[in-house]
Amino acid sequence: MKQKYDVKGMTCSACQSAVYRAVSKIDSVSDVNVNLMTNTMSVVYDETKLNDNDIIQVVKNAGYDASLQNAKAETKNSTSDAWEEQLKSMKLRLKISIPLTILLMYVSMGHMINMPLPDFLTDTKGAVNFAFTQFLIALPVVIINGSYFTKGFKTLIKRSPNMDSLIAVGSSSSMIYGIFAIYKMSYSLGIGDLNTLHHYHHNLYFESAVMILTLITLGKYFETKSKRKTNEAITSLLDLRPQFAHLVSDDTIKDVSVDDVVVGNILQIKSGESIPVDGIIISGNANIDESAITGESIPVEKSIGDKVIGATINKSGAFEIKVISTGSDTVLSKIIELVKDANATKAPIESMADKIAGVFVPVVMLLAVLTFIVWKALGYDFEFALNLAISVLVISCPCALGLATPVAIMVGSGKGAQNGLLFKNAESLELMQGLDTIVFDKTGTLTQGNPAVTDIILLQDFDKKEFLTLALSLESNSQQPLAQAIVNYSKNFSSNKKVSSFEEISGRGVKGIIDEKSIMAGNIQFMSENNIDIDFFTKYSAQLQEQGKTPVFFAIDNKPASIIAIADIIKNTSKSAIDELKSLNIKTVMLTGDNKKTANYIAENLGIDECYSEVMPDQKDEIITNLKNQGKTVGMVGDGINDSPALARADVGIAVGAGTDIAIESADVVLMKSDLQDVVTAIKLSKQTLKNIKENLFWAFFYNILCIPLAMGIFYPAFKLSLNPMIGSLAMSFSSVFVVSNALRLRNFKADKKVEYVKEQMSLDVNVILINNNKISDRYTVKGTEKINNADNSAENIINTSKSEVNKMKKTMYIEGMTCKHCKARVEKVLNELNGVTATVNLEEKTAVLEMDDNVDNDILKNTVEDAGYDVKNIE
Repeated sequence: MKQKYDVKGMTCSACQSAVYRAVSKIDSVSDVNVNLMTNTMSVVYDETKLNDNDIIQVVKNAGYDASLQNAKAETKNSTSDAWEEQLKSMKLRLKISIPLTILLMYVSMGHMINMPLPDFLTDTKGAVNFAFTQFLIALPVVIINGSYFTKGFKTLIKRSPNMDSLIAVGSSSSMIYGIFAIYKMSYSLGIGDLNTLHHYHHNLYFESAVMILTLITLGKYFETKSKRKTNEAITSLLDLRPQFAHLVSDDTIKDVSVDDVVVGNILQIKSGESIPVDGIIISGNANIDESAITGESIPVEKSIGDKVIGATINKSGAFEIKVISTGSDTVLSKIIELVKDANATKAPIESMADKIAGVFVPVVMLLAVLTFIVWKALGYDFEFALNLAISVLVISCPCALGLATPVAIMVGSGKGAQNGLLFKNAESLELMQGLDTIVFDKTGTLTQGNPAVTDIILLQDFDKKEFLTLALSLESNSQQPLAQAIVNYSKNFSSNKKVSSFEEISGRGVKGIIDEKSIMAGNIQFMSENNIDIDFFTKYSAQLQEQGKTPVFFAIDNKPASIIAIADIIKNTSKSAIDELKSLNIKTVMLTGDNKKTANYIAENLGIDECYSEVMPDQKDEIITNLKNQGKTVGMVGDGINDSPALARADVGIAVGAGTDIAIESADVVLMKSDLQDVVTAIKLSKQTLKNIKENLFWAFFYNILCIPLAMGIFYPAFKLSLNPMIGSLAMSFSSVFVVSNALRLRNFKADKKVEYVKEQMSLDVNVILINNNKISDRYTVKGTEKINNADNSAENIINTSKSEVNKMKKTMYIEGMTCKHCKARVEKVLNELNGVTATVNLEEKTAVLEMDDNVDNDILKNTVEDAGYDVKNIE
């Protein structure tokens, strides 16, 4: 099983390595991830041989504290409690440490700039008082910051020294030396040895000990405040989750805590409110802003039976939901869990820092000892050698090194969550930037995944409306996807009639009797088998098939009647995404089970480099393997169901979800929307994150490479350059602040999308072509475009139409209540759904310009808009 723990006491990468080594040595533990940034640990172990208490005890034996993470749902308070607890402790320590440090600096160094001191602290008579007063001032600072000493010496004894060990040894060395100096001064004064008294009088190190502790605590305070900012992505989501819900019970409504809501409860959601938990709408309808979860900017229409996600916002309308998940089972909690999982894992580049951190602190302590020995051997006094040794200890704390990678991963994965990108581990966040080949599934990935009618070719012997009534009535009895596409289109123009003698032949078609007319629909084989003349069908369907469209043939009373072409619509952002990937020198490949003609047509239109058609799911896996064998770094983009073998095989598996399917085990990255531009965004975010990690590692290494020789005094003989321990502790502290601040620059990352994604593109224009005596007598486009004429009436050019106005009626409608792009889209949608109406809304002028094939009554137009929630002032 996999369990998560909070770990207290880790302050640097050496701490992280110590905890990792201790837990990974346990038998029955198969995987360990320790995260310094979040102070957490995840462990995979055999629960039949081990329990949580065993793991916690091992962590305690290593010198740290551990506790099992609470499984309850995330709240804003639970996320911020850890940071607030640390900040509160540091504030208290700083409130005591800073004033006493200033006082100590004044007492110890004020006389150097002629600052006045009390008489009992001056000259030879006050020498011991001078030293002992400094000790008394320093003692509270040492006590209040005692955690450095307890943790530092504890890990040192256990032979796993960390940053606290360096601080503890450095600060305690100064304190011990200062106490030793007080004894020497007192003894010297007693025997009249004034030279020794004066020597120690001017070589006290209490201020160094105190300054080290104060400056490091100050640096840690700023570092923790910066760390807290890295959680902004999660906090912003939690801010949307309301604290209370309107519970409907026995015809009454009462406000209850969200924590008290259970599955099966009925909740009321009012306009403008955040939805507290996941549920299904059981009454009413609304427009839901899901941008915080999916990144989708335009609100989504929801009605009875639709699922709603907790933490999304009801923009209009009131409705009731039945609760289907609460607490840690909600989509929001799962998203946060994925982001946390990404933070808890290590990127490959982090292994380098971990290996160095494992030996860094022991090497530093050895260098400090060698520094003292060498300078003492060279004839320098004890104080000088000790000063340099302490400087080596405090300048070398590996905080920046330990934070370089995890802080960037946390900000990067959090920024991804804000943009609807969920990285399931740190490795995928790093690997995305190195992809040179991306393989796409077709259906549901490059295309909408829902077939739609694109063309109707009709013999003029038949009335279009009557034909659509027959087609709708017949196909309503079938559950085949192509039949449903015809039903979805035809129901806009006609209504069902009773079908008798209905029969469906699997893989062929359907037939039945309607109003004493025999009607059949199916493929070309079905027509031949029923002795229908197929010359008409073959003549006009050839180019439709070339364009990747599937023709369904209709016959009425055993005579050819019509061809309805159906196609899976290409997403409006697919072309933009492919173009962007090609600009990044990434090869694109498409895999599909569709026939070769359909696949090639879509691949050519999108500009895809390589296309594989008529492949089965297991063959997709083989193609991915072959690409990897060619030395390619492959990303696979699919829907996470039948593509799961290929997703798992790829270097990075990218699952295209719809915002609620976030538990696709086989993928490494989940796109909350189905917008393929998010693949480009993920690559760019990965590049920025890795660049940031490299910058952080460079400065962390550069800092130590530069400062350790300076602290050791290597430049002292030639240039008289050395490093005071106080300056060293200040530099060390703010190196960590610098690294965290650099990572926070990732918060400025913005997704640069060329096209606004349309979630559902089902209002596709349909080309209608009328045939008379084997020639095209008329053609026009239904829904959203104007009637067209074309001089070339050959069958080969039936799809290529040029538009020109023919007898259009125009009206201008003046509308009040529209305030945003969503309002504009809403009004256009309801008007365009009227038969023969094309509407264009101008949000600034509050108008809608209508073009109609036939005159539509003003009352119908007005009622349509007002039913959508807006006021119509006038129609001209």
